Order: sequence, then C-alpha cells, then structure tokens
Amino acid sequence: MPATLAQLLARPELDLTLLTAPGVGDPETLVPWAHSSELPDPTPFLSPGQVLLITKAPDEIDDYVARLAEHGVAALGFGTEVVRAGTPDALLEACTRHGLPLFEVPYRTPFIAIARFIADRVAADAYARSTWALRASRAISLAALRPDPLAAVLTELARQIERPVALIGADGALDRVSPSGAVSAASREALVAAADPLLRSRRRAAGSVVTEAGAFALQTLGAAGRLRGVLAIGSEGLDPAAQQVVTGVVALAGLALEQSRATDAARARLRTSVWRALIAGERALAESVAEPVLGPLPEAPVRVTVLAGTALTAAADWLESHSDGFFARDGQELVLVESDAGDPSATATGPAAASRFDLRGGTSAPSALADLPTALAQAEVARQRATPKAPVPSFDDVAAAGMLALLQTPDARAVAQTALAPLTTADPALTDLLRTWLDSDGVYDIAARRLGIHRHTLRARVAEAERLLGRDLSGFAARADLYAALRATA
Repeated sequence: MPATLAQLLARPELDLTLLTAPGVGDPETLVPWAHSSELPDPTPFLSPGQVLLITKAPDEIDDYVARLAEHGVAALGFGTEVVRAGTPDALLEACTRHGLPLFEVPYRTPFIAIARFIADRVAADAYARSTWALRASRAISLAALRPDPLAAVLTELARQIERPVALIGADGALDRVSPSGAVSAASREALVAAADPLLRSRRRAAGSVVTEAGAFALQTLGAAGRLRGVLAIGSEGLDPAAQQVVTGVVALAGLALEQSRATDAARARLRTSVWRALIAGERALAESVAEPVLGPLPEAPVRVTVLAGTALTAAADWLESHSDGFFARDGQELVLVESDAGDPSATATGPAAASRFDLRGGTSAPSALADLPTALAQAEVARQRATPKAPVPSFDDVAAAGMLALLQTPDARAVAQTALAPLTTADPALTDLLRTWLDSDGVYDIAARRLGIHRHTLRARVAEAERLLGRDLSGFAARADLYAALRATA
C-alpha cells in the first residue's frame, strides 16, 4: 500500500523532524502524493490526503492552516534554510490548534526526494496489486475447471477478496453463500429483497445494498429477457485490482449458468411433450415419461391455468422452484396444471407468476385429468376476461356471471353496434327506450310508467324501431337477439 505519514517521517535518508505533538493528526494516514506550492491558497490544486511542502510562512498563517486542515491535507512540511532558518513558531502553533501535523525538512533534503519516496511506494503498491489480481484471476480460472464450477469460482473469489459472496437464483431465492455462514439471516433477506427488482426488470442491471454483513454490490447474470440470477459481492473497501477480479468472475459465473441452458431447453421440450400427450388423452404415456424427471402429475381434481405475455421464459424458470404442480410451454402460452384437492387456502402459483412477470391468463373450473381439453377451453374463455386488476380470472366467476356476461367482448360489441346502427342513426334515444321495455319483460304498461310516457306512445316508438330494424319484435327470439345487442353495447 502507499506510504503512511509515519513511514515517511521515519525514513532516515530524508531526516524529517516532526514538530507537532504525537497526538496531532493521524500518523497512519496513507499519503498518495507530496506537492510543493507557495500560493496563498493552494487547496484548489491539492487532493485530500496529500502532503504540502513550503519554504516560507504565508501572510495569514491561521487562515492558511485552517484551509489546509479543512481540505484534508495530511501534513505540512516546512523547508528550512531556503527563506529563513528554522520553522516559525506561529506556524507551529496554528498547526497544533487546527490538528494539522507539521514537520521540518532540512536544507540538504530536496522536496523531490520526498515526492520520489512517496511515488515509489505508490508504484510498488500498484505493481503488487496488479500481480495479486493476475494470481487471483488464475486461481479463479482453475477453480472453474472443477466438477461444480460455479460453486468453486464463488468460493475462490470469496477467499481471494476476503469478503462474502452470494448468488441469488433466477427464481429470487438465495442459492448459495461463500464462505458458508458468513451472512446472517437478516442479511440474506436484505440481499434477496435487493435482488428482486433487478430480476423483475428482466434487463442487465447493477445495484447495491447495505446489510448487517456490510455493503454488497449486485450484478445480474445472463442475457436480457432471461436473467440467470444475481451475484452479490461484499464491496466495502474493494480497490480497483479487486474490482477487476470481480468483473472477471461475473463473466465466469454467467458462463457457468449459461452452460445449463441446453439442459433447461431439453427439460422444457420434455414438459411440452408430456402436456401434448395429456391433451391427446394418452395419460399413461404422459405419466411414465414425467415421473422419472419431472415428478408425479398433480392429483385430480385439477385446475388448468393458461398464461400469455412477453416474459414466459422467465416465468417458466421461476416456476421450476415455485410450483408444486405441472407446467409446460406450448407455443406462445404457458400452461399450469395444479391440484385442487389440497389445502383450499394454498396460493395458486398461476396468479403469482402473472403478477411477477406481468402476464395475463385464465383458470379453469376443477376438472379430471381425462377432461383436460375441456379445462383448457375454459381457461381460454376466462383469459379473454383478464384485466389489469384481475390478470388471471377464474372460469368459475365467468360461469357465475351467466351467458350475457360473455357478450362483453370486442367482437360482440362490434356486431351489436352494426345491428343497432339504424336506431342510433335515426334516434339515439330509441336504444334506452327499448332497453327499458325489454327489462320490463315487454309489458307496455310497466315500461311506459318507468319511462314516464303513455303506453300508446311507447307502442308507436317500438313500432318505429321495428321499421328501422326491419324485424318483428313480437316474438321471443327477436327480442332476445335485440336484448343481447343492447347488453353488448351497454
């Protein structure tokens, strides 16, 4: 590391003499550079931690020293026998008062010798850190060749930088921590909470969080749209050399996770094949294929949930560790089959996945495995009723709303508007009149009282509507068709 103030003062060839008392300033302050200046205010050209060298006392000594101390100058060196013999007492008193170490530089010691000593230490430190970074990177690269490359890489990184390293998986759960036990339960929760918005964004991103175990830097792993996880690395006090090593590990960790993509793709294709076998009625085949790899199929009765959106792949990755049922990707849809025979208070994963990944879908009524095609059709019907407030409606609710609720679709509304166009063009008030008349079961006396008009006037208005529509409204079928059109445009 760079030289400390104490090491600088201890160099015998420099023959520097500390004039202030030992308790003034911090002798262990790292000194990155020494600068000489005779300006009345050199602080704009100095960085905190540097040593300032002068050969004459300034005019306003107290203000001068106060500015240096406030700026963070590590120490002030006074060169004697250049302008005057010895160091001014007023300068010593001001440095003592403001807590700024003051040392005397003899005439035979050039300022450049002090600067060179500090520069040599900085260069030596930079070389040592670069050498360490190369050795650490080599050790981490060798770890990547072990049977479990990801675990080996993270363990070696934690050992090299002497800080904890954690991996949060694509499902948002803490996958592993190195070294084991280095992070408390509260810190684990904080890391998971901080990683969650990065995973939800589905974009490459970085972040940070402060926990009981210290500060952590967060970096997503994987490609945009299909993140493989978040790497959390203890970042407190990391220098550029350590950060360089960390950057390499982020690439290695991402590569190690990407290597599992072929296996994931094969597993996804297996799920799709099992689902299509179930839909085709080949249950025995589906169970025999699924059992060894995916586990047993859900117990009947089951509910089928269909989800659609732009983040189906990320949702499928999440479901791998969050769903107890069966799921599969089929074209542009994600299908879940979950048992409805268990705990009624258990939370279905379909709505949870829809909320997390901004998907829309629908859920069927309880069904037997043999009736999956019907359940799938029900889920598709429910999906058409999805809204931002209810992203995954249930077919139970759709069925409870009755047949007329199915008219609230864009297609039905377009047909209804065309059918009612003659009325709305001639007299827009006719649609409200006809709606009241039909809601009154076609009884003229009741409808007329509700409308506040005479029943003969109402009969004349209905007859006018019949003429405009070109149909007789005395029969039930014609009235039902008109009522459906009025409901669709309501």
